[in-house]
Amino acid sequence: MNFAGKVVLITGASSGIGAATAVKFAKLGAVLALNGRNEANLEEVAKKCAAVGQKPHLVIGDVSNEAQTKCVWQDTIDKYGRLDVLVNNAGIIETGTIENTSLEQYDRVMNTNLRAIYHLTMLAVPELIKTKGNIVNVSSVNGIRSFPGVLAYNISKMGVDQFTRCIALELAAKGVRANCVNPGVTVTNLHKRGGMDAEAYAKFLEHSKTTHALGRPGTADEVANAITFLASDLATFSTGVSLPVDGGRHAMCPR
Repeated sequence: MNFAGKVVLITGASSGIGAATAVKFAKLGAVLALNGRNEANLEEVAKKCAAVGQKPHLVIGDVSNEAQTKCVWQDTIDKYGRLDVLVNNAGIIETGTIENTSLEQYDRVMNTNLRAIYHLTMLAVPELIKTKGNIVNVSSVNGIRSFPGVLAYNISKMGVDQFTRCIALELAAKGVRANCVNPGVTVTNLHKRGGMDAEAYAKFLEHSKTTHALGRPGTADEVANAITFLASDLATFSTGVSLPVDGGRHAMCPR
């Protein structure tokens, strides 16, 4: 895999999967635009990228905000004048069932996990057509299988999978590929930001040993490997793919 001279925009790059993906792309020679809300964290990720590749351009902003998404896109294109790979990674999780969720929760989750992807991709597609580039969306095993207790999150990630397949068909004739990865439980700060305390998260990770066929949760680096593969010239005949990176969780059934 070689991304020398390729411009890659990654959203949600200040931590977790997005940060690991940024470092991976940097190692492979990519020219990076990194988006995130936490500027201090994004600066730390930029240092790691610069240590193994080129110094990234940072585009601070909340992609759940329409005006800020436009600024993120304009800043990126003003800096580099092109785009080869768009990685829609930014996402949040919140707990809630149909009995205790709210429309406010639905809107928060959908605005970040799906509407932001829809919007940024709309903006980026004209440039991706010029470069015959590609899109990698970060979905979840929750987009393939249903799990109780995270209703809005499940719906948002199912939407990401469908969005990926739709745009893959719409853009194929123009030489643009679109794929997504579907991580299982991955050791990041996602669940803690979603409200889990340290004790609950430790129990959650322990329980993951029984819910994933490979007997453990995944790492952000493992998901980053899949993202960079789908974005690379090793995957030129793959589009519309939902690739589980979940230790077999999507294939598990209760016994």
